[in-house]
Amino acid sequence: MDATPPLRRVRRSLAPLAAGACVIALAGGCAGPGPAPSAAPVQQAAVPRPTGGSDLEGRYQAVIKDVLPSVVQIGAGEGLGSGIVYDDKGHIVTNAHVVGSERSFDVSVATGEKVLKASLVSSYPEQDLAVVRLDDIPDGLRAARFGDTDEVEVGQIVLAMGSPLGLSSSVTQGIVSAVGRTVSESRSGGGTGATLAGLVQTSAAINPGNSGGALVNLDSEVIGIPTLAATDPQLGGSAAPGIGFAIPVSMVRTVADQIIESGKVTDSGRAALDITGRTVVDDEYRPAGVAIVSVQEGGAADEAGLRVGDIITRVGDARVTTITSLSEALAGEKPGRKVRVTYTRGDAARTAEVTLGEM
Repeated sequence: MDATPPLRRVRRSLAPLAAGACVIALAGGCAGPGPAPSAAPVQQAAVPRPTGGSDLEGRYQAVIKDVLPSVVQIGAGEGLGSGIVYDDKGHIVTNAHVVGSERSFDVSVATGEKVLKASLVSSYPEQDLAVVRLDDIPDGLRAARFGDTDEVEVGQIVLAMGSPLGLSSSVTQGIVSAVGRTVSESRSGGGTGATLAGLVQTSAAINPGNSGGALVNLDSEVIGIPTLAATDPQLGGSAAPGIGFAIPVSMVRTVADQIIESGKVTDSGRAALDITGRTVVDDEYRPAGVAIVSVQEGGAADEAGLRVGDIITRVGDARVTTITSLSEALAGEKPGRKVRVTYTRGDAARTAEVTLGEM
């Protein structure tokens, strides 16, 4: 399993900016849900007019004009992030770590100066996604168009749109650097601690405040939601230039549709062993596996004969040394799939074929 670089959240704290920088003011949050949304019209983002193959600048400008009205700035307590207008009912999709524990929000759209109020519909930290809903829908609010994860390819030009460092309606440019990345988030700084699979890696600059915004292709389609930026320990934990990650649009739509329809995620699509565990170390105090602390009765591990005290060391071909590496191994699997789990019981090494459950 490839090691992943240290990662940091891209949610912006509302701290004063240094002298000489622009000052950004946000209204305070409101308490409690607001009135039901009005029936104001919402436009779908238009497809950009074809431009000459060599007129890349013009194509950038067309995409920005089409998509930026669908990207909002979200104020959540002491934090600041971004969001995407999801539909014509005022739903906005963002990151779970952007909303945090808040239930009411201040939303600013690119098409107007008025700060709008929004309320939480539901948050799903396991995939770092959340949906909020505007209390009132302004005229001209534009729902984004979403692309197809299967058509995202390395080398595609992409634009990241959001509110980095509190600078609303900002755009950065890069390419898709890789697809299918699996990374684990830190819980520090308000993180969810989730393990996320299938992420899109991009060279477009991702900074604090970009979380929940849009990663867009040149067809004006959202292909992902920026959520993480890698950090470089040699730079004192500063952002590693050109290494950012976005949740793929397929997962965004899966989670958002379920939240909007039923108020929660009912089908995660993520595999589980149906256990709780802890990391164990060897005689030299190095991580050496995951000890099973409890087994869900009738769950995947229970049905395969695993029991409390067993130490898991592999799932399929992936080596397991910590809880994080176990989560990463499972993130690449699907519920119902059979995998070989290697474990130790006492001094004996064993294997079991496990039909994975669902998180």
